[in-house]
Amino acid sequence: MKILITGGAGYTGVPLAARLLERGHTVTIVDNFLYGYDSILHLVAHPGLVVVKTDIRNEDRSWLKGQDVIYHLAAISGYPACEANPNSARLINVDATRAVAEALDPEQFLVYASTTSFYGSKGERASEDMAVRPVSLYGATKWEAERIVMDRENSIALRWATVFGVGPRMRAGLLVNDFCEKAVTERAIVLYDADSTRTFMHVSDLVNGYLFALDRLEAMRGDVFNMGSERLNYTKRQIAEHICARQPCDLIDASFGDADVRDFLVSFNKAAALGFDCTVSLEDGVTKLLKLYRFYAPHSFIRPI
Repeated sequence: MKILITGGAGYTGVPLAARLLERGHTVTIVDNFLYGYDSILHLVAHPGLVVVKTDIRNEDRSWLKGQDVIYHLAAISGYPACEANPNSARLINVDATRAVAEALDPEQFLVYASTTSFYGSKGERASEDMAVRPVSLYGATKWEAERIVMDRENSIALRWATVFGVGPRMRAGLLVNDFCEKAVTERAIVLYDADSTRTFMHVSDLVNGYLFALDRLEAMRGDVFNMGSERLNYTKRQIAEHICARQPCDLIDASFGDADVRDFLVSFNKAAALGFDCTVSLEDGVTKLLKLYRFYAPHSFIRPI
């Protein structure tokens, strides 16, 4: 198949592209390379890879033509990035998503990278048919974009749990990744709303989920799926305690709450009924993240001489 990935040079896009190439597909990565080129250098020599350097906000979207499946991953992701770039968050997450959806031919399949983040703080088990009330700009823009995508017949929306794990292009700000980095570099983790519950999954399981959907396009067509595992529903305190048991550090309860309020359990029964499940444990992911952050210091101002 001919498969295109917007945001294909990002944290989840790169391993997805690698797996698709392994399967023999022709893969087009579309990215503006805001975070550099290193993440895809190991893929460039592959004859099945096409790279388009552009911004999805640009009016020329000729790169969509002839593609069988489009994975739409490009976005301003996460609460902090959206709050810092509110105009770009709307332009990229909503307006560019609408433009991509409208530019597609009816037979082209669109798989949208949605999120469980817009379930907000519900205090109950969240399922796909539940009304959502986004509590952040990130959640609101992703929810609006999901509705745009699902107005098409040949679309799937995958509402991902919060991702963690080591990848070719690391992402800062993801809770487990961030806690592991803080445990190593600062020897302390500050907890805001420590006992709020979130749902998590390893980046390799997320990639497995995209491939799972590719193999079941007809069965999943026109529907929305929570993607993750109920075994990976944890409170922030449980995550931090798990990390500190492997990397001694202080746990500090903040005296005020988190601006990004998320407190929910998620039901993954719908995807599980089709056969999807996560395979990587929190333990395994944390072990590898701690190994990484013991030498990886991307934000350090100290340079070797």
